Amino acid sequence: MLKRLTTIASIFAFVACNNDGDTKSTETDTTLTTKTETTVAVLTDAEKTDGWQALFDGQSSSGWHKYGGGPVGSAWKISDGMLWLDTSAKSSDGKIAGGGDIVSNEDFENFHLKLEWKISSRGNSGVMFYVNEDTVKYKRPYETGPEMQILDNDGHADGKITKHRAGDLYDLISCTRETVKPVGEWNLAEIKSMNGQLEFYLNGEKVVATTMWDDNWKKMVAGSKFKEWKDFGTYKSGKICLQDHDNLVTYRNIRIKRL
Repeated sequence: MLKRLTTIASIFAFVACNNDGDTKSTETDTTLTTKTETTVAVLTDAEKTDGWQALFDGQSSSGWHKYGGGPVGSAWKISDGMLWLDTSAKSSDGKIAGGGDIVSNEDFENFHLKLEWKISSRGNSGVMFYVNEDTVKYKRPYETGPEMQILDNDGHADGKITKHRAGDLYDLISCTRETVKPVGEWNLAEIKSMNGQLEFYLNGEKVVATTMWDDNWKKMVAGSKFKEWKDFGTYKSGKICLQDHDNLVTYRNIRIKRL
């Protein structure tokens, strides 16, 4: 179970280590200090009326589990309406003790996802979707699920790589324009998928638009680092995933609407 905290004073993140077989590089975190923040409403009345559901209730890990099964690890902390990955404790293999990628209990087909995120200095993370949790076939969520990148563009090495910057469809399509806010500030991210029409929004502006599963999509995947996983980006229904990339990342107001 997650340990609930009442305030966040200072969160210290240490040297990040890449997962075996991971598809992204890592950098060293620096200290990120966050002020105590007032708990925000998970859903507005208008959102409820419009069919939105909360994927994070602001108080517990209900609705989520560790990829592959089991409860959300203890490194995923909850406080003041926020869900964040505590990088202060490392296991003997250099990974975050009690961490791991987490996925929604429910699968989603056509959907509109909204959430707010902020990243630590030199931090790296991501939100994946259409993740298939057949762990006999797939060891990691990124073997099936495309990703909206979360990154400190200026501080992390991936910021120098095309299609690896914040808001990109990771390793497939770059943002048409960059609307990401500075490290430590909240970003509103949206992923909308309807019958193969995929759109990313960052801070209110559309930054990626493409069609999934057609010949052009298959060509993009074949030219990417995901080409070795034959089922990547093929599923039309799956789980939402929040990535443990060994860096401090914070989320709030995670909500979704089935389309």
